[in-house]
Amino acid sequence: MCSLCGVIGGNEHWADAAPRPGVYTRNGERSDRRRERLKRVAIANRVLAAFGLSLSDWQGSAYVLSSLTGKTAIIDDLGHLWSEAEKLCGRPCDPLDPAVIARMEQAHG
Repeated sequence: MCSLCGVIGGNEHWADAAPRPGVYTRNGERSDRRRERLKRVAIANRVLAAFGLSLSDWQGSAYVLSSLTGKTAIIDDLGHLWSEAEKLCGRPCDPLDPAVIARMEQAHG
C-alpha cells in the first residue's frame, strides 16, 4: 500500500477489519470483526511458531508478541509484526522462507 492510502485510510491498518461497511471487510458487527482478528492471530501463530514466538490479541486494540524466553513487545498492527519479531529473536524472520513453509505444510497439511 502506498503511504498516501495509509494517511487517508484512517487509523486502521489495511489488514484489520474496519467497522465501516465495504471497507476492508463486509462484516459490520463488532463480534464479526473480533472473530476475524482472532483468526488472523491464529494464522500468524502458525508461522511465528517456527521462530519460537507467539502473538496474542490485547483488547482488540493491539497485539502482544512474546518469545519463549519471556521477551515481549506490544505492536499496534500486523504491519509491525515482522520487524518486532526480528528484534525479539535477534535474527531475520522470513515467513516466506521455503523451510518455514515446508514445516508449516508438514504440520498443518
